[in-house]
Amino acid sequence: MPAVGEIAPDFELKKQDGETVKLSDYRGKKVLLFAYPKAATPGCTKQACGFRDNFANIETANAVVLGISPDQPEALAEWIEAESLQYDLLSDPDHTVLEAWNAWGERSMYGNKYQGVIRSHWIIGEDGTVLDEQIKISPKNSIEKALKFLGG
Repeated sequence: MPAVGEIAPDFELKKQDGETVKLSDYRGKKVLLFAYPKAATPGCTKQACGFRDNFANIETANAVVLGISPDQPEALAEWIEAESLQYDLLSDPDHTVLEAWNAWGERSMYGNKYQGVIRSHWIIGEDGTVLDEQIKISPKNSIEKALKFLGG
């Protein structure tokens, strides 16, 4: 896991249309990368739509938004259309990137423990440096803290 102040490790994943992208493709812009458990679920929709609703402020900060989850590209495309999301979502079905970024681990629901996505976000600078990280954060706090960090 890269620490704040370190260069974010590059990765390559498919986005909702099946096209492969790399984190380094976004150099020259800040990247708000958020990890969420599953498309079209209540908490994830709240987080994704919060970034959608504040997209103009994010763009003003010279930033792009990228979401990452274990969902398949087809599910991501459906969710983008259903919620009118204006940014890309990345598919990490083997959770390789999520694990490398400490966003995969033990979770608990109704007393049952399982392995899954730990809701998180990072802000990566124009040069690829990790500027901020928020691991295990609520949807509401993720939106508020990311926007505040970006100056929105």
